Amino acid sequence: MTYALGTSLGLIVYDPGAQVGGMLHAMLPLSKSDPKKAEANPFIFVDTGVPRLLDEVLKEGADKSRLVVKATGCSRPDGDNEMFKIGEKNYAVLKKILWKNNILLESEEVGGAANRTVQFNVTTGEMTVTT
Repeated sequence: MTYALGTSLGLIVYDPGAQVGGMLHAMLPLSKSDPKKAEANPFIFVDTGVPRLLDEVLKEGADKSRLVVKATGCSRPDGDNEMFKIGEKNYAVLKKILWKNNILLESEEVGGAANRTVQFNVTTGEMTVTT
């Protein structure tokens, strides 16, 4: 479970055949904004966290052809300030990574202004999103 996703990306990756999956809560789009922090914890950045999550589930026995991928978060709080576009940037980086890996999103609940809490059941692959 991850709580109060605002501009952050919540990503679920699941292989129903192997019953292997994982969840990512990435806060920022690009690791180049803080390379030292990215080295210590690559999962807080979309550009380093998503590939690591994919690698980890594949290492645990998932098959790329069976992956179910679901995304949530990436909201945009009220305001025209550029800093509020982090959610949009997180989503854009995610889509680019998935496209490069020939992976499609099965479902998404992204954007808007609402914060979301996500629950993921690795046994069933079920993702529940509450706002």
